[in-house]
Amino acid sequence: MTRIVIIGGGPGGYEAALVGAQLGAEVTVVDCDGLGGASVLTDCVPSKTLIATAEVMTTFDSSYEELGIIVADDTPPMEQSARVVGVDLGKVNRRVKRLALAQSHDITASVTRAGARVVRGRGRLEGQQAMDGSRKVVVRAADGSEETLTADAVLIATGGHPREIPDALPDGERILNWTQVYDLDELPEELIVVGSGVTGAEFAGAYQALGSRVTLVSSRDRVLPGEDPDAAAVLEDVFRRRGMNVMARSRAESAKRVGDRVEVMLSDGRVISGSHCLMAVGAIPNSAGMGLEEAGVRLKDSGHIWTDKVSRTSAPGVYAAGDVTGVFALASVAAMQGRIAMYHFLGDAVTPLNLKTVSSNVFTDPEIATVGYTQADVDAGRIDARVVKLPLLRNPRAKMQGIRDGFVKIFARPGTGIVVGGCVVAPRASELIHPISIAVDNNMTVEQIANAFTVYPSLSGSIAEVARQLHTRKSTGEG
Repeated sequence: MTRIVIIGGGPGGYEAALVGAQLGAEVTVVDCDGLGGASVLTDCVPSKTLIATAEVMTTFDSSYEELGIIVADDTPPMEQSARVVGVDLGKVNRRVKRLALAQSHDITASVTRAGARVVRGRGRLEGQQAMDGSRKVVVRAADGSEETLTADAVLIATGGHPREIPDALPDGERILNWTQVYDLDELPEELIVVGSGVTGAEFAGAYQALGSRVTLVSSRDRVLPGEDPDAAAVLEDVFRRRGMNVMARSRAESAKRVGDRVEVMLSDGRVISGSHCLMAVGAIPNSAGMGLEEAGVRLKDSGHIWTDKVSRTSAPGVYAAGDVTGVFALASVAAMQGRIAMYHFLGDAVTPLNLKTVSSNVFTDPEIATVGYTQADVDAGRIDARVVKLPLLRNPRAKMQGIRDGFVKIFARPGTGIVVGGCVVAPRASELIHPISIAVDNNMTVEQIANAFTVYPSLSGSIAEVARQLHTRKSTGEG
C-alpha cells in the first residue's frame, strides 16, 4: 500500500488526507495544534465568526436611519438618542473559540473516519530520498519522544504565523496579533490597527461596527492596496464616513505600553495613542527547522516553498500546499493544492492549479469579492478586456434594503464576449460572485449570463444587467 505522510493539518493537509485515504493510500497526518490548522483555530473561522456579529451590529445601526426600525428598551422611542444595541465581547469570543474547536473536532472525525491516522507532534524531513524512493519523516511529540515514519510521498502543509515588528512585539494584553484578539473580555475602547491589507481591514471594520473607536494605520496610499482600486475606494469612503480614522502613507515603527495605554510611533515622528493595538503586518511561512533544504526542497527568499501547478516541490516525492507555498493565502486554494497533490501522486486524473479561476473575498462591510483577471491586469495591458461597472444604487433591491455603497464590475474579452473576471462590492458579495466564477471557469460569454433569468428584484440582477451592457458594447464595437 502507498504510504503518504502529511505534515500540517490545515485545509491543504486535511483535504489531502481525505483524498489520499479515499484513493486507498495509507495516510498519516502529523499535526501539533489540531486539524483545521490556523485557518480553523486562529484565523479564518474565528475572524469570520467575529465579523458575523459585527455585521448584525452594522445592520442595526443602519436600520434606524434607513429602514425606520426602532429597538425599544425602557426609554420611550422618541427619547432615544444613544445606541441601544451593544456587544458583550467576552461572550462573543467564547462563542468564537467554541465554534473553532467544534469545527476542528469535526474535521478530525472526518479524517479518521476516512481511514487516515492522526499523530500529534511536529514533523521534519530526515535526509534525502532513499534508493527505493521513500522518505523519512521524524515526528517529535510534546513530551520529547520521537517516532520515525516512512513515506512514499510527503505533503508539507504547515501554514504560517503572524509577522512581528521587533519594536512592536505582542504581549497578548494590549499589543495583539490576530491570534490573540479572541482572549479579550472587553471591547477595546480605542483600537489602533497597524496594517491595511485584508486582515487589517477586516478587523478594523469589525471592531468599528462592534463599537470601538478605530484608527487604521496604512503604509500605502489606500486601504487594501492589492484589491480592485474602485473597490478599495468604496471601502475607504465607508470607513471614513462611519468615523474611522484612516491614516494613509503612515508607517508604524514601534508600539509600546504606557500604563494602560499603547503608543504607536510612526516613521515621521508622530505618535498615536489607543487602549489597544492590533498588529496585522503579514505572515511568515512555517518552513524553518523542518529539514526542507537538506532534503532538496527549494525555498524562496521569503521562506515560502516553491511549487509547480500540481503542488510538486523541487524534491522528488515531496509536495506542498497552502500558505507555506505563498501562492494565495486562501483556504480554498490550500485545499485545492492538497487535493491536486494527492491526485497527481496517486495517478488519478488531475487538473493543474489555475489561479485565474480562483474567487476570493474580503469580509469587510461591504464585502469585496473578485475572480479572474483584475482591473490591474487590464490597466497594465496583461489582457485586453472590456469593462463595465454598475453601481448598486441603481438596483431596485438595493434601494429597498437601504444599500448605498457597492457595484458590480465584469471584464470580458472584446469580440468573443468571454467573461475573464469580475468584482462585486456589496453585502454578501461572497455569495454574489459565484455566477461570475462559473462564467470564468467555463469560458462563458456575456450573452449567456445576460440571457439567464434572474429573480426580480434581486442584487444578482445587477450581474445580468452588466452582462447586457457588455453584450451591447460588443455588438456595437464600443470600447
